[in-house]
This record gives sequence, C-alpha cells and structure tokens, in this order.
Amino acid sequence: MEKLDFAADKDRAKDFLTNFADDDGEPKYLNLLQDVANRKIRAVQIELDDLCSYKGMEEGFWERVIGNTKRYVGVFAEAVDELMPEPTEAVAADEDRDILMTQRVDETSDSADPNADPRQKMPFEIKRFFEVYIKAVTKSTPMTIRQVKAANIGQLVKIAGIVTRCSDVKPLVQVAVYTCEDCGFEIYQEVTARVFMPLVECPSSRCKVNKVKGNLILQQRASKFLKFQEAKLQELAEHVPKGHIPRALTVHFRGELTRKVTPGDVIELSGIFLPIPYTGFRAMRAGLVADTYLEAMSVTHYKKKYSEYELKGDEQEQIERLAEDGDIYHKLSKSLAPEIFGHDDVKKALLLLLVGAPHRKLSDGMKIRGDLHICLMGDPGVAKSQLLKHIINVAPRGVYTTGKGSSGVGLTAAVQRDPVTNEMVLEGGALVLSDMGMESDRTAIHEVMEQQTVSIAKAGITTSLNARTAVLAAANPAWGRYDLRRTPAENINLPPALLSRFDLLWLILDRADMDTDLEMARHIVYVHKTLESPSLGFTPLEPSVLRAYISAARRVTPCIPRELEEYIATAYSSIRQDEARSNAPNTYTTIRTLLSILRISFALARLRFAETVAQSDVDEALRLMQMSKYSLYSDDRQRAGLDAISDIYSVLRDEAARTNRLDIRYAHALNLISRKGYSEAQLKECLEEYASLNVWQIHPNTFDIRFIDP
Repeated sequence: MEKLDFAADKDRAKDFLTNFADDDGEPKYLNLLQDVANRKIRAVQIELDDLCSYKGMEEGFWERVIGNTKRYVGVFAEAVDELMPEPTEAVAADEDRDILMTQRVDETSDSADPNADPRQKMPFEIKRFFEVYIKAVTKSTPMTIRQVKAANIGQLVKIAGIVTRCSDVKPLVQVAVYTCEDCGFEIYQEVTARVFMPLVECPSSRCKVNKVKGNLILQQRASKFLKFQEAKLQELAEHVPKGHIPRALTVHFRGELTRKVTPGDVIELSGIFLPIPYTGFRAMRAGLVADTYLEAMSVTHYKKKYSEYELKGDEQEQIERLAEDGDIYHKLSKSLAPEIFGHDDVKKALLLLLVGAPHRKLSDGMKIRGDLHICLMGDPGVAKSQLLKHIINVAPRGVYTTGKGSSGVGLTAAVQRDPVTNEMVLEGGALVLSDMGMESDRTAIHEVMEQQTVSIAKAGITTSLNARTAVLAAANPAWGRYDLRRTPAENINLPPALLSRFDLLWLILDRADMDTDLEMARHIVYVHKTLESPSLGFTPLEPSVLRAYISAARRVTPCIPRELEEYIATAYSSIRQDEARSNAPNTYTTIRTLLSILRISFALARLRFAETVAQSDVDEALRLMQMSKYSLYSDDRQRAGLDAISDIYSVLRDEAARTNRLDIRYAHALNLISRKGYSEAQLKECLEEYASLNVWQIHPNTFDIRFIDP
C-alpha cells in the first residue's frame, strides 16, 4: 500500500513540476530542468511556498512532504528523472562520466538478465547529474536548537544560529562501483550512511554458476562521489535561557550547498533532522542511544559580507535619495543608537569605522590596512558598552568579547581534533571569526591591529590566519574613574605600542553640568516611558538600511588629489609640533596618526560616493581627532585661565599672523575653532564682542573677518 501511495505521490510531483507557473506565467520548474539539462546548474530546489500556492495539489501532500522529507526528496528526484528534457545547447563535456555512462548503457542493454543480482543493476543515483533540495516555507518562524525534539526526527525543520566550525570539503562516496576479476561484471553498491562495509565476493550469476568467489576491485574513477562538509551550528545569544550555555548541532552539507557558510556567519538553515547511530566500539557503549544531525536543504544568511550584499530595487532607490541629501553624514550618525543621549561626534566616528577606507596593496606585496580602530575610554556609565553592542548589530560580521571572559586562545585560535578526520585542526577564535568584520576587545591584539593576521605555532601547525577586522574597544580608566591629576598615559594604562595602533582614542568624561544632566535625565525618562528615542527631526534609519548604504559606500575607492598632499602634510607636522611644545603630551603622535587622518578622510569621501577626497574631509578628520581629546583640552584651557571667547580670539589672531594676512574667511575660522572644540555660536559671540572693540570688521552677509590695521 505504501508503494502505491509513493507512486501516486510521484505522479503528483510530476504534475506540480510540469504545470506550476511563476508570476509571469512561465513554467518555473520546466525552465529550471532545462537549465539542468544544459548543465548550467546542478541543484533543483523545490520551494514549499510554491507547493502551498499550487491549486492543483491534493490536500495532505504538503504535510507528507514536511513529515517525511528524506523519502520525498527521492520521490521528487524520480519525477525529475522522468521529466528531464533533452539539452538545447552545446553541453560542456565531462569526458570520464560520459564515456563510462555510454559503456554502462551498452553493457546493461546487451546483458539484461532477469535473474541477475540487484547489485548488478545500475542505480539511478549514478545516472543523475543533479541534486534535489526542498526549501522550507519562507515566512515560517525559525526554531531554536532547544526546540528541536525527538518528535521532529525525519521532518523538515528551520533553525537559526551562528556557525562556529566548518570542516574541509571532502568527497563522500554515494555509489561504490566494483569490477569482478573473474567475470568482469560491474557491481554497484549504494552508500546511504557515513560508513559502509565494502563488498568482497562477486554476487553475479556467472560467478555463482562457475562456483567461483570472484574478487571485487573498487573502481574509484567509476564510483560516484559527492562533496561533503560538516559544520557546527550554535544557538544565538538571545535564544539561550538565563543560566544555560549555548547548545550546538552538527550540520551536514552535501553537493552544491558546500562552501556556503564560514565560521562567524549568522544563518537560517532548513534541513532534515535525522539520527546517526554510533559505530564501532562507541556503539557498544552507547547502546540504543543515537546522535543527531541536520542534513541541510537550504541556507539563508542573515547578514552578508559587504562585498556579497546585493541591493534590492527599493533599497537602491532609497540609497540614491539619501546620497542626494546634503546632511546624510549627520543623519547616518544620529541613526546609530538613537536611544543613547548625546555622543554625536562619537557616533560619527563609529559610522566611519563601519565604512572604513579601501585596503591598499603595493607592487612589492606590502599591504596597508583600511580598517579603522577606535578605543572608547571613559568613566563608568557613559554608554560605552551599549554603543559597542549596537555597532555589532549593524555590522555584517561582528564578535563581542570581554577582557575577563576571553583567553588568548579564545581570541586567536585553538588546536582541536576534527571529529570527521581525527586530525589536529585549528579552530579560529574571536578575531579570526570576525574576519572582514569587526571585533570588540582590548587584549593581545598588537599584530591583528596593524598586520591584520594571527600567526600560530601550535601542535606542529605553523600558519598565519587572516583577521581583517576593525577593532572597537572600550575600557575604563585604571583607577575606576578618570583622575584629572594624572596624565592620560597613566589613566589609560596601555602601552604606547598599542595606543598608537588606534586611529581614534576617545576620552569620554562624566562631568557635572546642570543643563546637560537635566537634558540627559529627560531623555532617559522618555525612552523608558515610550520605549523609543525622542524625535530627532527625522525618522532614524533602520539597521538594514544603514547596512545597505554602507555596503554601497564601501564599493567606492577614492583617491587624494595632488593639491591636498601638502595640506595634509602640513596639518600632520603642526600636530607634532603642538605636542612637542606641550609639557604633558595628551597622546602618542606617530606616523600612524598620519595614516589615521588619511583613513578617516577616505571614509568621509566614501559616504559622499566621491571619487576624490575633498579638503572638507581632511578638516573633518582633523576635527574628530581633536574632539576625541576635547575633555582634556577644556581642562587645559581652564587651568590656563582662558575663557572660550578669549581663546577663540587668540586662535584667529595667531592664524592671521601666520599667514601674514588681515582677512580670514568665515568658513576657515569656523574650521579652526571646531578643531579646538568650540561651537559656531561661541564664534559668533566672539566676533560680535571684538567687533564692538574695533579689533576687526565683520562682513554683513558672509561674516568674513578683516582685522583693523593698527
């Protein structure tokens, strides 16, 4: 009865594959089979969404496919065998396979023996040059690994998780082919498990008549192998209950699904939940207990790499509209963690960290990194960790770790024994898992930050792993709170070699200010009351839109025009001179600082989709570097006894003396005082006060400054 049911279901499958049409009225699966026949693709993916929407399908067929998916993969494969059309284009010849198949067809047609052993008959699997997969319903909610129970054995399930380990792709025998030394017959053995017992004696009728135990020789070239890869899928952090550790599930990828995932990917898998019995001595100890695994049917990435991100039609239009907005830099930065009060410049720096600069590779092979590294140093309670968490959610690949909870092995790589091959293999840590992504930690990352590699010499394995990641670190001062009586180097308590590797070292101090504290308290109360951020004057962009915009911006490779080279060099040398004149240097300025200015400028140009870096990009890069130390410089000014108005006047006077000119453009003056951390309102107040003293004259329309010659 069961065979009759499966035979009827095969006819239903053929009817579905033949008559189902897409939105344009085209026969979707017949066109797909034609591409398979023309050897353009090898995978035939049956979507359950199509099966649900097909009007001619018998009620209950869909439930049977989900409940016994492994068997129905074979049913659909048999239906595809019968419906496979002839090629309509010149097919790329697979010489070995085509010659062997031609010989086999001739031999089986000539020597058809009804009494022959079934193992002499050619199985369908060896004739097929395609693979059948069944994809789960798209809109169904994915299960967690904890929700997959014994009742789901044999069913199609959809699971979300993060890939923690992938094995190498290895050949897995599907049909073993033997040749008898005595009778010359070809014997076939289908392999359905991970292990099998090779045949030794020939089962052909000729050897039985001759009463000979024919010796069988395994023919590797005539056998059929599948690509096979094993991966470990772990629960997402938000799915783990309190007090529990994440659970993991073994996933088997076969054929065209191999090499689809890498460690660190957050994916959604649909597959068949199956048991796998223990073998050998482990079976004796395990008894009736069996291990379980998921045979993958389809893979969907939650976050793709920026290079693999494909923009949809509406996303492309939205990005074009955003790019035309002159205020896109501020809108994008304010859309990062809008529920966190203030930190406007910090958010701008984090936006530039996500965009990054293009990687440079010189003719002699030397590489210059393009990823930005940022360290947030400040008092407790200034939302450092919350900013880190939000950036990890926006980035396509991100790993969040803490200094206390991470060992050196957990950050770089560990040596483990591969359960498939029993060999010693390297398993990447957090810095390797976030390759082409970003990492949040602050220990043992000297080589990673500059060379972007992890060198390993463990258990006889000497290699160098890629760790092309942007490092976003957060740290509290050495004495809990920032001590203004100590130097920044003493407060930070990090070696100069590590400090110089950060492009921006942001110092955030928690200061008591009546107006700011009141505004922050109102902001926090509003967020707790409404569970959303206060109005920003525009609708904050969703993380998916941010990701799409950044992926488009990262495809731009801007360059520096010749006229800006001297400007950048002069700006860098002036920073060095200012530090040399200072009694207590606030940072370690090295040639890496110049590279940081260039990287930030490139990132700003990318945000505008510009092919060249503008002077405004360089000025903004210098301003961000200055604003990162704003808290310290404001203390220096207070100790020097200078108020804001006097300090702005001294800056403008020194600039006029340096250029030996009496005129200063307003835009240039605003840029100069912004680097010192002053606002435009303070600049206008200074202009009005000193204009009333007849120190300078102000243009009524452009606000340009002209000193009155004494």
